[in-house]
Amino acid sequence: MSQLSVLLSLTGLFFFISSTSGSGSSVPYPVACVTRGADLVEDGVEVLCPPDCTQWRAPVFGTGIYASVSSVCGAAVHRGVLGRSGGPVRVHKLQGRHNYMSSYAHGIQSQALSRWTASFSLTKPINVPLELTSETSTTSLSAAALPAKKPLRKPSVKKALTGGNKDCQMDIAMVIDSSNNIGQRRFNLQKNFVTKLAAMLRVGSTGPHIGLIQASDSPRTEFLLTNYTQPKELLFAIKELAYLGGDTNTGKAIMHAVETFFTQETGARRGHPRVMMVLIDGWPSDDLERAAMLARESGINVFLVSVAKPAPEELAMVPDKDFMKKAVCKDNGFFSYSMPSWFSTTKHVKPLAQKLCSLDSLLCSKTCYNSVNIGFLIDGSSSVGEGNFQLVLDFLAGITRIFDVSDVGARVGAVQFTYDQRLEFGMFDHSNKEDSINALRRIPYMNGGTATGAAISYATQNLFRRTGPGRNFLIVVTDGQSYDDVRLPAMAAQRQGITMYSVGVAWAPLDDVKAMSSEPKESHAFYTREFTGLAELIPLLVRGVCRDFTEN
Repeated sequence: MSQLSVLLSLTGLFFFISSTSGSGSSVPYPVACVTRGADLVEDGVEVLCPPDCTQWRAPVFGTGIYASVSSVCGAAVHRGVLGRSGGPVRVHKLQGRHNYMSSYAHGIQSQALSRWTASFSLTKPINVPLELTSETSTTSLSAAALPAKKPLRKPSVKKALTGGNKDCQMDIAMVIDSSNNIGQRRFNLQKNFVTKLAAMLRVGSTGPHIGLIQASDSPRTEFLLTNYTQPKELLFAIKELAYLGGDTNTGKAIMHAVETFFTQETGARRGHPRVMMVLIDGWPSDDLERAAMLARESGINVFLVSVAKPAPEELAMVPDKDFMKKAVCKDNGFFSYSMPSWFSTTKHVKPLAQKLCSLDSLLCSKTCYNSVNIGFLIDGSSSVGEGNFQLVLDFLAGITRIFDVSDVGARVGAVQFTYDQRLEFGMFDHSNKEDSINALRRIPYMNGGTATGAAISYATQNLFRRTGPGRNFLIVVTDGQSYDDVRLPAMAAQRQGITMYSVGVAWAPLDDVKAMSSEPKESHAFYTREFTGLAELIPLLVRGVCRDFTEN
């Protein structure tokens, strides 16, 4: 019988054992090198891997979290929880996910995979109950050294890690120092600090997402923003990071994060502020200026955390003494943080977490696409007509589609008017783009007269009474002469900080269109003879909003 047949027979034997035994047994089940995660029936099962699985070229997909099509024993060697001599390992079943990362570790090259239906992670079997271990401690404690019931009665760390922090809905890339400069001992202290910081931030589906890159000779992506959205998985992944050594090429790592981390394909969320926290022990080996400029242009808030600043006698060795100023989003003291050493970092965890979650203080991530409140004032008078009214709604939906509407991004609201006014939906009624566009398309045509001045006052008082932190814009679309004055209501709205754009169609008088618009009139007033021409104005209006946002 061939060796492969023997291994497959062992796999079959495992299926029989696992289907007839409970997972509570402390005896690991023997498996073959080719046994996949998908072949395991139970969650949390302890298996016994044979030696020399690296010789079988068993397929492994992913890094840290592995697609269930992967070899369990091959993944265990790749992860570092198992040596080439084999041994026991515990397998934890997880949901499927996107973007399994490839990497080379411990003699095994894992492969990338765009998605798979199920996943698994691996840990070394331990005898100490999970409730008696701290998620952030770097010191192992025996079961005899701990009270038996106190941790169950007061699981302070466990409580801190449940759920997501809704007040910190950021996408955060952590760039850590893995160079020769930091050394193995301080690298472990850095991991301990990052673990505590991640615990304080509290990742989750409604909270921050965290990815991590190691800076060395070449940057290495350890995990993406969506690879670990549960706190325990994330903290375990950080603890398992392997020290690389090499130069402190922080600029390369920042550039790598900018180019690969904040895309929708790799898990970045639309409308969510982008944050990069960069840890440097001493000083960088390469230039940060170009990478930092690219980060700023990409809307990424760069925080630089410097530990153990260069001593006076070391300053001559630093290529750029102003590297901190050049790396951060803005040199105002907010985006820079210093710690004297790695040996007293606990007191710095909370203030740094508060900085990373300070939405109102983040400057680089605020763009015209995710930091504006746009109100639509829609003419529903009888001269418009049902068919043309639908073209107006299509026009407004087209504008909305370009902005990052979300609960932490841009906001959209709408008022329709004739002689009367009707609030169709407010700025906080819909927290995503799709719902906002659907709400626009469902607006029923009112049919009546035209009192645009009163409508502007109504929108000012009702639509902008409660808005997000972004800048306020009101876009008025009308096709005819207003029966009341538009100048005074428009001036009052602009005094309240509302920038007004006017779009006249068909018989709308140009004098009224200009009178309603903010200064300079020629860039805030638009006109088209036909309703079908509205679509051509979409890019011009969006460009105008972005120009106003940037210049002011």
